[in-house]
Amino acid sequence: MSSSSSSSSSTGPPMSSVAVSPEVAAALARGGAVVALESTIICHGMPYPKNLQTAMEVEAVVRENGAVPATIAILDGVPHVGLSSEQLKSLAISGRQFQKTARRDIAHVVASGGNGATTVSATMFFAHKVGIPIFVTGGIGGVHRNGEQTMDISSDLTELGKTPVTVISAGVKSILDIPRTLEYLETQGVTVAAYKTNEFPAFFTEVSGCKVPCRVDSPEECAKIICANKNLHLGSGILIAVPIPKEYAASGNAIESAIQKALKEAEDKNIIGNAITPFMLDRVKVLTGGSSLEANIALVKNNALLGAKIAVALSDLQQRGQCCTAA
Repeated sequence: MSSSSSSSSSTGPPMSSVAVSPEVAAALARGGAVVALESTIICHGMPYPKNLQTAMEVEAVVRENGAVPATIAILDGVPHVGLSSEQLKSLAISGRQFQKTARRDIAHVVASGGNGATTVSATMFFAHKVGIPIFVTGGIGGVHRNGEQTMDISSDLTELGKTPVTVISAGVKSILDIPRTLEYLETQGVTVAAYKTNEFPAFFTEVSGCKVPCRVDSPEECAKIICANKNLHLGSGILIAVPIPKEYAASGNAIESAIQKALKEAEDKNIIGNAITPFMLDRVKVLTGGSSLEANIALVKNNALLGAKIAVALSDLQQRGQCCTAA
């Protein structure tokens, strides 16, 4: 990405080494509703120009529901919170040229003046750093199958345990070990809630076989839980899992069937350890003919809709003095 794409003309003054866009900075200053968005889904989740179209549509959903979107990425070694349309386009065109950046990678990407597409853990880190309490994504990482042997556990889970940001997602994909993922989140002290259901969703399907300890049925109810977390200074994150929209349930179930078939193939071929994930991703893509992309986009938009409404409800509670602004 050229230096002009991250010039001072399109961003505000650095906030603790982070460049915050004027729009996001103004919203934060007045206690308005702001929703953080990741950039890995743009650079590594789908091809151009579909990724740019999706990114713009997701930001539009956030705006239409009363909040300010803050897409996060590292541009030329500078973490940015809130991107201009030009920066967003450059990000989308660059795609996989941007390094997939989790918390562990932040220091290296910044120090080397590199470009980084932030994952869930890195996006949470920067959101909290500038005071954004809500973050919308598609799905989070988790404990991988056979994780008890490989110790392959996503840093998303440990980030949720130590960073007080609320993540709105469609749960985790059944390619992962969902029961162990929920057990790990419990160990990390993370509040896990499901929206309008008692069951933890498995991304493409609303059924995982795992119950949640907390059910929420409105944005206001979500906001009250976030406030309680803030007021008590628990210091941990919150995960709000949202089921796939009803109109995509059929295609979601077809994708889920492909996942289960691929899992059986992996078992039959004795594919284990860190080899199972790339095998699964490749097989599911082949088995579904790439149809998982549209369902994935629908999930993100649905999560953005709820995330914006929660951010507005939270801002309202803070304006009324019922919720402390510090984490």
